[in-house]
Amino acid sequence: MATHGNWTVLIKAKKIIKKTENASVEAPIGYTITEQDSFWNDPKFQNIHCIHYIDDNNDNNDLVETVPGTVGKNLSWVEANLGNFRNQFITKWDAAHLAQLQSNWDNDNVDGETSEEKNTRLGARPTSYTSA
Repeated sequence: MATHGNWTVLIKAKKIIKKTENASVEAPIGYTITEQDSFWNDPKFQNIHCIHYIDDNNDNNDLVETVPGTVGKNLSWVEANLGNFRNQFITKWDAAHLAQLQSNWDNDNVDGETSEEKNTRLGARPTSYTSA
């Protein structure tokens, strides 16, 4: 059975959290994406507090929480009409995760180890990452 991505996005905190695959519900992996203020400040997110999204091709079961005290109600992803989740959030998380994987690889050094030995021990330095 395929595992679907289980995501939470905190709009004000500019944070995208993945909670499945290698990032389990018990140990989610989240990244704060601060370098893209124009994205986070898009008016379509003005009354959005948080998004809970399951990448399962059923956008009616995903929850978009509105900011408490604002006019409106919680919505499904379809009702919120915010666009393509993967293109907006998953690709940003994937880029941040790749940068973290590369940093981990770059900093995992053993004194006296050659480049060839490091490649044998760790495998090649990651060059891409795409969430399943």
